[in-house]
Amino acid sequence: MTDPARSIGPKLAMLLGQIYPNIDSAILSSMVLEAFWPDGKPRRQRGRRRGNSLWSQKDALLITYGNSITDGAHKPLDLLSDFLDRYLKDSLNAVHILPFFPYTSDDGFAVSDFRSVNPQLGDWPDINRIAQEFTLMSDLVLNHVSSQSNWFNAYRQGQAPYDKFFFEASPDDDLRDVVRPRTTPLLREVETSNGPRHVWCTFSHDQADLDFRNPEVLLEFLRIIRLHIDNGVQIIRLDAVAFLWKEIGTSSIHLPQTHAVIKLMRLLCDFATEKVILLTETNVPKAENLSYFGLGDEAHAIYNFPLPPLILHAMMSGNARYLRQWQRGMPPAPMGCAYLNFTASHDGIGMRPAEGILPDDEKQAVIDTVRDIGGLVSMRTMPDGSESPYELNTTFYDAMSRTFAGPDTHQHARFICSQTIVMSLEGIPAFYIHAMLATANDHDGVVHRGMNRAINRHRWDYPSLRALLSDPTTPNARVLADLSARLKIRQKQAAFHPNATQFTVNMGDERVFGIWRQSLDRHQSVFALHNVSDAEVSVPAAALNLIEDQEWVDLLSGAPIDAAADELTVAPYQCMWISNRT
Repeated sequence: MTDPARSIGPKLAMLLGQIYPNIDSAILSSMVLEAFWPDGKPRRQRGRRRGNSLWSQKDALLITYGNSITDGAHKPLDLLSDFLDRYLKDSLNAVHILPFFPYTSDDGFAVSDFRSVNPQLGDWPDINRIAQEFTLMSDLVLNHVSSQSNWFNAYRQGQAPYDKFFFEASPDDDLRDVVRPRTTPLLREVETSNGPRHVWCTFSHDQADLDFRNPEVLLEFLRIIRLHIDNGVQIIRLDAVAFLWKEIGTSSIHLPQTHAVIKLMRLLCDFATEKVILLTETNVPKAENLSYFGLGDEAHAIYNFPLPPLILHAMMSGNARYLRQWQRGMPPAPMGCAYLNFTASHDGIGMRPAEGILPDDEKQAVIDTVRDIGGLVSMRTMPDGSESPYELNTTFYDAMSRTFAGPDTHQHARFICSQTIVMSLEGIPAFYIHAMLATANDHDGVVHRGMNRAINRHRWDYPSLRALLSDPTTPNARVLADLSARLKIRQKQAAFHPNATQFTVNMGDERVFGIWRQSLDRHQSVFALHNVSDAEVSVPAAALNLIEDQEWVDLLSGAPIDAAADELTVAPYQCMWISNRT
C-alpha cells in the first residue's frame, strides 16, 4: 500500500485549501486530477525525488520565435527545424519557441487560442518534430488572454463558465499600490450582457487578466499543460506568473495564492510520468525572484534576471565590481532546482532586477550608452504616477559596440566575453537567436510595428542568413562559430553541471571576473576568468589556489597553465577556463 505521506492526495488537498478555502478540497482534488490526468492516464505512485538529474552540463537553450526565420515559401517552423539541425544540433540541445499559438498582439503574448498552433507558423506535427530532436520549452501565458479571444467574447456575452473568467474591478477601488510593468491604464471598460464592466489589464488593453479566484480557470490551464506535455513539451514557462492573483488594496504581485498555485503545478509535475520542468518568468529584484524557488517546492528553475543588466554594465564600464558583489551574495539553487542564465531575450534588458545593486549614476551611464548606440528605453508607471526606466531595448550584440568611453574596435571580443560569462556560471545557459546570430538593431521594425521591443525581434530571410553564415568573415558567422565552439567544450566539463559547486574568486583586480566551479564528484575544478576590460591585466596566480602536483590547462586556448607561476596575464576581453581535467 502506498504511504499516504508520499502520495499526491494529502498535499494536493492542503494546497487547494490554501487557494480556495471556501470550496470542498476533496471534490476539487478529484477535478484537478482528472484535468491533469484525463482518461485514466498513468501517474507516478510517488513524487519524483528532488535531485540534480533533470539537467546536466550538456544542456543549453536557444530562445526564438517560431518565425524568427522566414523565406516566404516554407512554413517557419520547418525553417526553424532546418536551422537547428544545420547549425546548432551539436552545440545546443534545447529550444524555447516563444508563444506559437494564434494571437492578436504583443508578438504572441495575447493568445487567442491556447489549443492550436498559429497556422502562419505550422501545426502540431511541426512542433512534435522539433520536440523529438530537442528538449522543447513552451509558454503558458496564464495571466491573461487576448481581448479578441473566444473566451473573452463569451465573457462579454455572459456565457458560462467564461462569464466568471476575468478579473473585474472598479475605478473607485484603491489601486494605488498595484505593481505593473506598463504605463497604460490598468482598467479597461467593456460592454457586457450584464452592463459595463471594468476589466483588469496588467499589460495592455488587448490582454485581459484572468481571475484565478475561480477554480475553473485553474482547471482549464491544467488541461492546457497536459496538452503541452502530450505534444512533447518538457519545460513549461510560466509567463508573467507573479501577477496571477489579484486583491484590491494590495500590490497584486507575489501574493501567497500565486505561490500556492505554482506549488500545486509543481506537485502535479513531480507525479507525472513524463519529465516536466517548471520555469517561472518573474522580471523583478533578486529577493522577489528567488522566492519562486519556494523551499525547493515551487519552480524547478528561475530566470537569473539580474545577469543581463549586470553583465551589460560590466562590459560597458570595464569593471566587474557590481557583478562580483552580486554574485558573491547569490545562494546556490536549492536541491532539485536551477538557474536559467542569459543576457538577451525577446524582451528588453530589464532594469528592475538591478535595483539595489547598481547605483543610480551607474544605471544612468548604462542607459545613456544604450541610447548612444541607437537603443531605446521603455518606461513603467510608479505608484505615485511618475515613470521609471523598466527595460532597455537593444540587441545585446549592438550593445557591445561601445563602452562608457565610446566606440572602439573590440565589439566581437567584448560580446563573446559577455556570453562566456553566461556559460561559466552555475545554472543552465540560454541564448536568444539574435545573440547567436549577432543581429543588429532593427530600427525599421520599430517604425513599422510601433513598439520598442521590435528592435530586438528581427525576422531573418533564411536565404540571406545562410549566405551570411557561409562567409566566415561576417560578424554573424564569426559569432555563431565562436559561441558554438565554446558550448561544445562546455558540454564535456562536469564542473559546468548546473548544480556544480561555485565560489566567486577575488582576483585582486575588478577588471577580471573570476569564479571557481567544482564537479559534483569533486574530481574536476574549472577556474573561469573573464577580463571585462580593453586592457591586458595581470592577476596573482595564488588567487586560484592551483594544486601544484596537477596539470592545468586553459580549455579555451589549449595552453598549459603553470601552477607555480606568480602571475597570470589575461588579454583584453579574454576568457580562460583553467581546468585540471580535459
